Amino acid sequence: MHDEVPVETTPAAEIEVETFDFEDDGTVPNNPELPVVLMRAALGQGGASASVERHLQNNGWGGTWTWRVFDYHHFHPNAHEVLAVARGQAVLALGGPSGARVEIRAGDVVVLPAGTGHKQIEASDDFEICGAYPPGQEGYETIRADGPHDGAVADRIAAVARPATCPVHGADGPLMRVWGEGSGSA
Repeated sequence: MHDEVPVETTPAAEIEVETFDFEDDGTVPNNPELPVVLMRAALGQGGASASVERHLQNNGWGGTWTWRVFDYHHFHPNAHEVLAVARGQAVLALGGPSGARVEIRAGDVVVLPAGTGHKQIEASDDFEICGAYPPGQEGYETIRADGPHDGAVADRIAAVARPATCPVHGADGPLMRVWGEGSGSA
C-alpha cells in the first residue's frame, strides 16, 4: 500500500513488560517453561491493522491475521502466538478459567507461549487485534479448552521451538530478554 503508515514503536528499553506464569489446570496445559509476555504500549498508540501486520512480518513473524480473539477458552499446542492490539481495548482471560483477567489496549502486545489458554471476555466496538506466529508455526492447531486435555499435549508444547526474534523489536526486543535466544525447543 502506498498510504500505509508504519507503526511507531516504543524504544525497547522503555517498554513496560509484564509476565504471567500459569499452571496446567487440567483443561488448559499452559506452558511450564515460558511465561506470557505483555508489552504495554510497545506499538505506541496502535495503528492501522495493515501497518501492524506489516510490522510483525518485518520482525520475522508470519501467518498474520486481523480480527478478535475467540470468546471461548482455547490454546495452540504447536505454536507460540503474538497478539498486537491495533485499535480499541479488550479484556482477555489468560491461562484458562483459573488464570488472570488482563486489560489490553491499542499498542499493547501479548506473546503467548504454546499451550497458553486465552479467551476474549469483552471488547470495545472498535477493537481490532492482529495475530502472528514464528516461522514454521503458521499452521497452528486450535484446541478448545472444554474438558480434560490429552496428556500427550505436554510433549507437543515442549517441542515448539522458541522464536528467533521479538515481534516488536526483532533480535534485540524485550521478548528475547525474557525468553532467551531462539534456537531450539522451549
